[in-house]
Amino acid sequence: MLAKTKLTLPIILFLLVQFYASGQDTLAIFATAKDEMMVDHSYKPLTLNLSDDGSKYIRFLVWNQMWARVNQNNPGTLDVSGSPSQRTSDIGIRRARFLAYAQVSPRFLILTHWGINNQTFTNGGVPGGGATGNPGQLPVNVNPETGLGSASGMSAKKPQLFFHDIWTEFKVTESIYLGTGLHYWNGISRMSSHSTLSFMTIDAPIFNWPLIELTDQFARQFGFYAKGQFAKWDYRLSLNKPFAIGAGGTFDENRQVPVAANIVNDNWATQGYIAYQFLETENNKLPFFVGSYLGTKKVFNIGAGWHHHPKATSSIAESGNTDFHDITLIGLDAFLDLPLNPASGTALTAYAVYYNYDFGLNYIRNVGIMNVGFGPGSSQNGTGNAQPTIGTGNIFYSQTGLLLPKSILEDKGRLQPFGAFTYKRFEYFDTGNMQYDLGINYYINGHQAKITAQYSTRPIYENFRRSGSAGEFILQTHLFL
Repeated sequence: MLAKTKLTLPIILFLLVQFYASGQDTLAIFATAKDEMMVDHSYKPLTLNLSDDGSKYIRFLVWNQMWARVNQNNPGTLDVSGSPSQRTSDIGIRRARFLAYAQVSPRFLILTHWGINNQTFTNGGVPGGGATGNPGQLPVNVNPETGLGSASGMSAKKPQLFFHDIWTEFKVTESIYLGTGLHYWNGISRMSSHSTLSFMTIDAPIFNWPLIELTDQFARQFGFYAKGQFAKWDYRLSLNKPFAIGAGGTFDENRQVPVAANIVNDNWATQGYIAYQFLETENNKLPFFVGSYLGTKKVFNIGAGWHHHPKATSSIAESGNTDFHDITLIGLDAFLDLPLNPASGTALTAYAVYYNYDFGLNYIRNVGIMNVGFGPGSSQNGTGNAQPTIGTGNIFYSQTGLLLPKSILEDKGRLQPFGAFTYKRFEYFDTGNMQYDLGINYYINGHQAKITAQYSTRPIYENFRRSGSAGEFILQTHLFL
């Protein structure tokens, strides 16, 4: 049974209202004097020109996203000391990234993108992260003077930088560009190639990256891609060599059903996403789709995409034979971003997507972002904030946000309340689930500088049925240059 002291939506909404509606007192948190709030926060992009006319250049982007959280843990969660833990509060790095791309000629582009993700006080580091930093799975004396006490776990200190993207691109015509490398020109849906710089909600729902950290490297795969625009059509197609991982599935003796899981294989995968742009045309120089234009564009797109990886999972049949399954993932979505009243500055952003995922029989995967819980947990969610996130079945997801009139905060920023709704029905479970996210963005300088608060629910599964829910409150600071 869930703890009686769990976070409730009314409490969270009350805190949000108090935080954002207290006028000058609230804004004073982010500035020491009124004059500082009047400063022009705009700046020129970080660009190094390689030619006199600026047609050849290197563009640099740097961004950080920090999370402070209060999480209601899944049943059976333990803390770092091994004691039962109903609730956890922490702070960590969700993303710290650097990106540089060079337009070295009108026909050639080079891009590199590197950084770290998901460092908490218990994980996210590397073996050898420090004498008191839990280096890998090695025991560590926590009281060097007496030699008493020990701890073991993943290192939290000194995370390893790695490349997210490395690709080169060649312009064939105005409508055809070809590239190769570790790339983010993904198929399936708009959100599968979403920019992490312009989320409207605090983050992605994660199932938009259904291969995350299994057959891809943080939503990227090695491959060849083609992208471009024909009239109102926008397309991206790729042939990829997914990362090889997995030991195959099993047969569940209790339920008498096969359960698929990834296998090591040598097969290529295809993916693509095609959208029709009814209103303004979006820029596709880079693969990163915008989450909210904040009233600066009129956009209405409908798109569809896929990912297909032959014989990428397996399961064990009742007879004991091994059956192999293709991974076939399909998405259909629509995106709307419209200014409502130019005089007041209000704008509407809405997105909806339907996913049909087939990984093989009863495939299921739990994911917990920056999960700091320990122990196995006593539910089918696992420990901490994990939940059934990706699997064979159907998912519907939508989000809507309203940019409020600029007169509310005058020249001190903008407010955008938002909400998201998710329905997931996985083959693995007997029941589906509905969950929601509610939050608000405080834009100090558009997506370049913002603070986001969000409350999210997640289902708790026991005995293959939804038995309850838990909540998580996140406060994010986001800045990019």
